Amino acid sequence: MATSSSSSSENRICINERLTDDELGAILSKLECDKDKEGFGLVCKRWLYLQSTERKKLCARADPLMLRKMADRFTHLIELDLSQSSSRSFFPGVTDSDLSVVASAFGCLHILKLQNCKGVTDVGMVALANGLPHLQSLDVSRSQTGALAENCLNLEELGLLGCIKITDMGLAVHVDGCRQIKSLDVRDGSIFSLAQSCKNLEILVIGGCHNISDESLKSLVLACNHSLKFLRMDWCLNVSDTTLGCVLSQCGSLEALDIGCCEDVTDGAFRKIGSAGFESRLKFLRVSNCPKITVSGIEMLLDSCKSLEYLDVRSCPNVTEASCYQAGLRFPDCCKVNFTGSLSQLDALVDVFL
Repeated sequence: MATSSSSSSENRICINERLTDDELGAILSKLECDKDKEGFGLVCKRWLYLQSTERKKLCARADPLMLRKMADRFTHLIELDLSQSSSRSFFPGVTDSDLSVVASAFGCLHILKLQNCKGVTDVGMVALANGLPHLQSLDVSRSQTGALAENCLNLEELGLLGCIKITDMGLAVHVDGCRQIKSLDVRDGSIFSLAQSCKNLEILVIGGCHNISDESLKSLVLACNHSLKFLRMDWCLNVSDTTLGCVLSQCGSLEALDIGCCEDVTDGAFRKIGSAGFESRLKFLRVSNCPKITVSGIEMLLDSCKSLEYLDVRSCPNVTEASCYQAGLRFPDCCKVNFTGSLSQLDALVDVFL
């Protein structure tokens, strides 16, 4: 009996002795649930180390000492979220000293989120620019920021929502160096310096920028007319028929357009779209609360936009379901038309632009 027990013990196989780190890593990569991945790391120290080194994304609140410990543990981190909760507005969140640690310890970062970090200044931004050459996406919404352009040459996405102290000069520095940028949100900011540098811009959100001149917007659209896919300029009160006509006739890749509450836009904006020389790719269009647009303008639009999937004409007194029916308008079979409802209600374009 004792001999049998001894023999059974000798025949047991220890998984840590048989499987290499690469093989265990392959097993870990098959786990889709975060809870399962955390459980993997609880087996033993070796498995915890492997689980840590394979982790790509982390959301944390930490001081410099804790950041260094995390850097030692999570050596292949690509995305780091250090954003501060908006409910804790009294707390500055990440500081320049924290960013110095991030820049020196997380060299593989591609994505960094610093929303509501009001303690960040140009000093911290310079540290990031010097230490994170692979950075592609940086969100400093509602933070304070300065120069990034000299070293972050691969930056493709920059969020500046609520950065009310950003000036034309500061924005010009960003775009002059970051020529690969494809997504830029400068709502409540300035776009006067973008046209010369942002040739690859795909998404432009300038909703609510009341003081942007018609001419500056037109120059920007012409500069990125081959790449622009999503344009939101609702409440841009200076937008004219000329600029909108330029957008529709020059931006061949445009898929979504929001001109809601641009009260001076008329049917004349749609006249050029038929002579654009290309088939419009426009799928989503919001013209809500545009009182000067009539059924005639919508008819011109439909003649050229065969791929339209969503049209919002809420609060357009001259474009009603009855008037469209009387005019014999034929909408594409797949097109949803929103005639009624409050403008405060969310609709299809919300998902397109967020």
